[in-house]
Amino acid sequence: MGLFTTPIKTMDDLFTHMLQDIYYAEQQITKALPKMIEKAGEPQLKQGFEKHLRETEGQVQRLEQVFQQLGKPAKGVECAAINGIISETKEIMSDVGDQQVLDAALIAGAQAVEHYEITRYGTLIAYAKQLGHNTVANLLEQTLGEEKATDKTLTALAEANVNRKAA
Repeated sequence: MGLFTTPIKTMDDLFTHMLQDIYYAEQQITKALPKMIEKAGEPQLKQGFEKHLRETEGQVQRLEQVFQQLGKPAKGVECAAINGIISETKEIMSDVGDQQVLDAALIAGAQAVEHYEITRYGTLIAYAKQLGHNTVANLLEQTLGEEKATDKTLTALAEANVNRKAA
């Protein structure tokens, strides 16, 4: 059975497992963002993280709707990928002494999270459609749109001033 808590035998099992994975990931992100908000020096970055925390809380609720629509309990399974990304970001936050460099590092960590989420949600949408869960796919597409927008905002902020100040 490996790392999975339940055997994955069908596409539906895989879909459910990946939903549980991203549900866990979103919950971990809501725990990590307040520390990132606290550490951010650039006002726009702080505001962006605050906005994304609110969005992430909404994404958790949206995932709970997905589980409800599928008739499955909303529960997470540990996600080694998000744990690693968050752990690495925390480690860097404690190692960087210069505030401008820290802001650049925070953006890099946040974008690593966003890129993970974008890949997960893209796959989940494809699986939902394949399994005939079109309403679920629509809910997941809302979240994917938010994740892509956050990534774009972080890139713009980094390129406009954060990276320049850190250099």
